[in-house]
Amino acid sequence: MHYKVYDLKDTGDERGGLIPFERDVNVPFDVCRAFYIYNTRPGTPRGAHANRRSQFLLVVISGSCRVKIDNGTEEVDVALNRPNQALWLDKMVWKEMYDFSYNAILLVLSNEKYQEDEYIRNYDDFTRALASKT
Repeated sequence: MHYKVYDLKDTGDERGGLIPFERDVNVPFDVCRAFYIYNTRPGTPRGAHANRRSQFLLVVISGSCRVKIDNGTEEVDVALNRPNQALWLDKMVWKEMYDFSYNAILLVLSNEKYQEDEYIRNYDDFTRALASKT
C-alpha cells in the first residue's frame, strides 16, 4: 500500500501550537499546490478518484475525517483526528475522504499543479490502468 502516516512535531510553546511543513522532514515532495476542504455537508464524501502523477499530504487542522485508501487489491481506512498527524498518499491510489466532523478543515498539499487529465474518476478505469502497468 502506498501511504504513510506521519506524526508531525509540534514546535509550539506556552503561547500555542506550531507545526512547520518542511521538504524531506515531514513533506516527502516539493509542494506545487495547496488547498483545503471545509464546510463538507454531513454524509458527503470527497475525493473518490486516483491521480496518475500527484502525491498528497493530508492534515486535518480542525475536526476529524476518515480516508479510504485503495491500491486495487487492498483497502485501508485511516482516521485523521489531530492536527499533528499527516497522511501521505502516493500516486495511483484510489482515495475517498468521508465522515467529516462539524467544522472539519482538511489541508491538502500536492506535488503537482491541478491538471484534469491526470485524474481517474471511475474506479473501473483505475483498475484497468493498474492492470495495464503490470
